Amino acid sequence: MDDCFIIGTIVNTQGIKGEVRVIPETFDIKRFELLEYVYVNKNSEIIKYEIEKIRYHKQFVLIKFKGIDDMTSAEKLKKCDIVIPKEMALPLEENEYYLKDLYYIDVITDIGENLGKIEDIIFTGANDVYVVRNEEKEILIPAIKKCILNVDIKNKVMTVKLLEGLRE
Repeated sequence: MDDCFIIGTIVNTQGIKGEVRVIPETFDIKRFELLEYVYVNKNSEIIKYEIEKIRYHKQFVLIKFKGIDDMTSAEKLKKCDIVIPKEMALPLEENEYYLKDLYYIDVITDIGENLGKIEDIIFTGANDVYVVRNEEKEILIPAIKKCILNVDIKNKVMTVKLLEGLRE
């Protein structure tokens, strides 16, 4: 399962009946309700678990897996990531991209200048900001329509228009 998404991390148990407490790593935590099963990455071994029940408590998703029926069994899953293959991911709308597909794509300007690659994404309240680096410097590019002209995931290229002041 090379092309998979981490959708949560198991951080603890919940109660004595085998539930696990998960910190979701997805924008839509209700997406867990759409899944019949997930995979758990346990010590680099990917194990499939069927979901018996989903519920929510504070910022956590509480999951009861079939066959995990006590706290001792659930504790063995602590610190494990919950992953799904890309084909189980939620479908994208137009001009939406999976964040993992944006990392390390080439960023060029509308006049053909190569700015470097996206090496990080900063999540702000207003919009995301792409951190683009090359050997010489770093440029922060806001993820707004005025700046992002085209994203070609297949060819791993993003075309941008640098607004005044972004180069400094």
